[in-house]
Amino acid sequence: MAPSVAQIESVVSDPIQVAKENLKTQAAEKTGEIEYDTSKTPSYPAYLPYFDVNEKFPPLELFDHVDPGSRADPKKPHLLTPNVETTHISPYLGTEVKGIQLSSLGKEGLDELALLVAERKVVIFRDQDFKDLGPERQIEIAKHFGPIHVHPTSGNVKGFPEFHVVYRDAKHNRFQEYTGGNRINHTSWHSDVSYERQPPGTTFFFILDQPEVGGGDTLFLSQVEAYNRLSPEFQKRLEGLKAVHSAVYQADFSRKRNGPVRREPVETEHPLVRVHPVTGEKALYVNQGFTRHIVGYRAEESEYLLKFLFDHISKGADFQIRARYEPGTVVVWDNRVTAHSATPDFSSTFRRHAVRLTPQAEVPSEKF
Repeated sequence: MAPSVAQIESVVSDPIQVAKENLKTQAAEKTGEIEYDTSKTPSYPAYLPYFDVNEKFPPLELFDHVDPGSRADPKKPHLLTPNVETTHISPYLGTEVKGIQLSSLGKEGLDELALLVAERKVVIFRDQDFKDLGPERQIEIAKHFGPIHVHPTSGNVKGFPEFHVVYRDAKHNRFQEYTGGNRINHTSWHSDVSYERQPPGTTFFFILDQPEVGGGDTLFLSQVEAYNRLSPEFQKRLEGLKAVHSAVYQADFSRKRNGPVRREPVETEHPLVRVHPVTGEKALYVNQGFTRHIVGYRAEESEYLLKFLFDHISKGADFQIRARYEPGTVVVWDNRVTAHSATPDFSSTFRRHAVRLTPQAEVPSEKF
C-alpha cells in the first residue's frame, strides 16, 4: 500500500528516509494508489484562487513612478533597529531579517525597506503577522511601492484582484502544466510579468500553507551579478539592444484551459541591460519565461544570443540563492534586478498556498 500523509510526517526528522518516502509517494501517484489526506483544509480559505472568465480590465496606462528607496535614509534607522537581526545569505543577494514586523513600518520604514531590497535584491522576513492583517491592510502596505499589478490570467482573491494566488495540492498542479509536463526538470527562471510596459519592482510574497515534508522553496538569482560576470567587450555589445517580452503564450495557455484573460496580451520591447533607478546598478533584463527575441536580429542570431544568456543565468549557482519558507515567512524582492523559479519538488499529497502582491515600477531604462 502507498504511504499515507501520516506515515510520511512521521519520518520528517530523517532526511534520507524522507527522500525514500517521497520516491514511493511519487510512484504511487502515477499508479493511482496514493492515499490523500483530506482531513486538512486550507488555513486561509478566503485566499483560495478565484477564476472568473467574465472578469475584464482595461489596458494598463503609463504613470510617473518615483521609487520610495530614493528618499530613504541610507542608515535605515526605522527598519534596522537595534533589535533587528540580519543574516546575509550570499555576497550578491539575499538577507534574512528577524526582529521587526513589516506591519509596524511607517512611511520612512517602508522607504528604507525599498532601499534595502534594492541593495540586497531578496530579503526574507521571518515570524511575520503579515498573513493575518487582512487583504485591505496588505494591499495598503504594498501600494506604498507602486500601483498593484492585476494579473491577466492567474487566480486571484475574490473581491481583491490585486492578489496573485499560488496554489497547488493533490487536485491542482497548474505549474507543471504551464512549464511543460514532459520536461526533465521544472526550473523556469523568470521575472514576473516582464512583458508589461512598467513591470514590477518591490514585490511581496507570503506563505499561507506549505508542505510538511520540506520543498516548495523559491530560487532567486542576481541579474546584476550575472551582468557583472560578462567581459567588458561583451557588456558593450549588449548595451543598446532591446528584446521583446510577450504575454501571448500565457494568455493562450489560460484560454486553452477555459481560464480568464482579463486584458488582451501585450508584447513590449525592453533593453537587454537596464539600470536600477536608486542603486545605479546595471542588470541583465532577460528571462526564459517571457523574453522572445532580440529586436533587429535575425531569428538564428537572436536564438543563439538569448540561449547563451539564459544558460549563463541558469548555471550561475554562485549568484543564486534558495529562499526557504517556514510559517510566518514574507519574502520581498526587487523584480527589476532578479529572476526566480518555483521549486515543485514536493509530493502533491501536501498543499502549498501562497500569495503575491506585485507593485509596478518605472519603465525599464538603460540610464537614469
